[in-house]
Amino acid sequence: MKPALLPWVLLLLATAPGPGPGPTADAQESCSMRCGSLTGPCSCHPTCSGLGTCCSDFHDFCLEISPYSGSIMGGKDFVVQHFKTFSPTDGVICRFKESIQTLGHVDSSGQVHCVSPLLYESGRIPFTISLDNGRSFPRSGTWLAVHPNKVSMTEKSHLVNETYWQYYGTSNATGNLSLTWLPEALPTQAVTIELWGYEEIGKPYSEEWTAKWSYLYPLATNIPNSGFFTFTPKPAPADYQGWRVGALRIIDSKNYAGKKDVQALWTNDHALAWHLGDDFRADPMGWASTQCQAWEDLENQLPKFLDELPDCPCTLEQARADSGRFHTDYGCDMEQGSVCTYHPGAIHCVRSVQASPRYGSGQQCCYTEDGTQLLTADSSSGSTPDRGHDWGAPPFRTPPRVPGMSHWLYDVLSFYYCCLWASNCSRYMELRPSSDCRNYQPSRLASAFGDPHFVTFDGTSFTFNGRGEYVLLEAALTDLRVQARAQPGTMPDGTQMRGTGLTAVAIQEGNSDVVEVRLANKTEELEVLLNQQVLSFAEQSWMDLKGMFLSVPASDRVSVMLASGAGMEVSVQGPFLSVSVLLPDKFLTHTRGLLGTLNNDPTDDFTLRSGQVLSPSTSPRELFQFGADWAVHNASSLLTYDSWFLVHNFLYQPKHDPTFEPLFPGETTLSPSQAQEAAKLCGDDHFCNFDVMATGSLSMGNTTRVAHQLHQHRVQSLQPVVSCGRLGPPSNGQKEGNRYLMDSIVSFHCNDGYSLEGAGISTCQADGTWSTPTPRCQPGRSYAVLLGIIFGGLAVVAAVMLAYVLLRHRKGNIHVWGSQP
Repeated sequence: MKPALLPWVLLLLATAPGPGPGPTADAQESCSMRCGSLTGPCSCHPTCSGLGTCCSDFHDFCLEISPYSGSIMGGKDFVVQHFKTFSPTDGVICRFKESIQTLGHVDSSGQVHCVSPLLYESGRIPFTISLDNGRSFPRSGTWLAVHPNKVSMTEKSHLVNETYWQYYGTSNATGNLSLTWLPEALPTQAVTIELWGYEEIGKPYSEEWTAKWSYLYPLATNIPNSGFFTFTPKPAPADYQGWRVGALRIIDSKNYAGKKDVQALWTNDHALAWHLGDDFRADPMGWASTQCQAWEDLENQLPKFLDELPDCPCTLEQARADSGRFHTDYGCDMEQGSVCTYHPGAIHCVRSVQASPRYGSGQQCCYTEDGTQLLTADSSSGSTPDRGHDWGAPPFRTPPRVPGMSHWLYDVLSFYYCCLWASNCSRYMELRPSSDCRNYQPSRLASAFGDPHFVTFDGTSFTFNGRGEYVLLEAALTDLRVQARAQPGTMPDGTQMRGTGLTAVAIQEGNSDVVEVRLANKTEELEVLLNQQVLSFAEQSWMDLKGMFLSVPASDRVSVMLASGAGMEVSVQGPFLSVSVLLPDKFLTHTRGLLGTLNNDPTDDFTLRSGQVLSPSTSPRELFQFGADWAVHNASSLLTYDSWFLVHNFLYQPKHDPTFEPLFPGETTLSPSQAQEAAKLCGDDHFCNFDVMATGSLSMGNTTRVAHQLHQHRVQSLQPVVSCGRLGPPSNGQKEGNRYLMDSIVSFHCNDGYSLEGAGISTCQADGTWSTPTPRCQPGRSYAVLLGIIFGGLAVVAAVMLAYVLLRHRKGNIHVWGSQP
């Protein structure tokens, strides 16, 4: 736990009443410039709402806003909730990150509005508001800036047939271009449409390297806000043709052209083929080839980044299971229809979650329908690494770490130059070669689910039915901590179970944010808290946080991806949580807690805090003491206590309840009919059988069985796979087969005019080597030609012999005929 949280715990312990509802908020102290503070007679901490300890003006100064998110491109108008002002103001100024200011306003109903600025980073951006023209900024809140591709389609303007825009000027791409938008998204009568360009200037990888969006020129001014615009592109003036990637912005015509940080609608960023000059339109392939060569020359001068990227998983199953390190690439997602524009042979791609540490680069891995990784050496649809990670990288603002845009400049635009506008794709692929998986090591998985049952990283299974808060995992390597709260469930008849289940889990690594996932008010719905404040996912299902990424792909699932490559997934399974933790192999020998000691030795998974190791044959009652030993300490708790129930039952009480007597295996039996039903449902799954006995519920047993099966399936998906590495074709020949895992076979053929020297097939062996190397194709006649010559020669010989026989036969006949009278 961060030291800053300790005073909060101590304050609650010192100021809390007995069994009553807690302190009131009558004390007159303001939250002005105190948001997040616990000191004083009333609280400005996010937990104060649930505890009833808030200062009376908490919502006036600790702001909630709607909407709470928008594109990093800016231009989103948002409204401050729960606060109105009817007194005259000298001017509303909204300040983001203490340095970026935009003008706000107060509407006719007294609500305060701000406009989000153009940013070069994603994530939660702190902001403050001044109502006195900047003299003071006492009110504060948080704005969520998101990657442009994650913004709702209703918040953008749209390039009609976006591909056509990006091919304009090439063969058969001429005529008009059109743009659409929702008029109600920009409340004005007339609009101006502008082109903005993006560039990164200065010496690459130096302190002077700077990202910059620039207003270029208007496409239209003061036109009706109809939601539709069409035009015939003309080559831009020479001064503007240095910008090759950009976006269109639509603003109220009352603003002067190029005015920054006003309400606006942006298009997607895109390749600006339509604004390039006559030299491009006269010979697009020649122009693009020249740009491809220039990009290649630049790449050869820049630092090599491939060596610091993680290796791709060998199979699609591994890639999807290793969710701490790899996440779905939204440009090629099998769950969304697999529209893989740049990888047409693939069905699914993933990206490395974290950018590389030094250069901010990213890995991409693409797979075919049968789960085979696609390599650029075999296909232009293969996986391509990125000099600039598409999702950016902290601290974001400087190249090549700008979300989306750095990737566009160094990886996507060059793909247009070399592959889409010209026919030099092999040159692009040489500089963006796929990573194979020969050095890939899958993450290790541990889980907790059901009543609750635990499966450690080394595969040890046990049940621990404690009531309290416990350490699932500690790893000093990165100061990673995972803690969970366990509470009793309810029997079908309404009585309390003698078993417990996980109802909350929290995670932090180093000085990262703290994320907690819990069941909301004993319901089967998930609630996610960030630094003890409940989050809303009504607008965004992905958040870039400090030291981690947070994804909520569905209402019953949450994924946390940490900077170290560790990951945690939490889902609702019946009345309790199911928790899975993934660790890359660098955590080997560095873990302890209820999820065991990751060292490939299951015999020491029951290690106490003191270092004493319990025997694997330890009895259930002794295991109960092992679990109790890993109770959380108040001073290090990551969990939130924002209700008096939690304060009185978990903060004030021992972290492990010594009075709670759970049900131990073997202490109860089922009736014959129940036993028969349980046997039919559970089979040999002892976790399922135990939960049926403990709860009397087949439904609970089935839930546990499903969770256990999911764990086992994922463990199987994460098993290491032997790869022999790519085996290339021979010079002047071809190969068949692009799968390079154990037992895969690659066959070889030579071009006409060449003969094969060596084996025609090679098999990937269990030791990671090929049975035979790539053969050679030697100049000379091929077997087909040689056989043709042989059979042709034989045919000639046969013809000569036949002619000779016929001739001799004819001469014999002449001799006979000449002897007659």
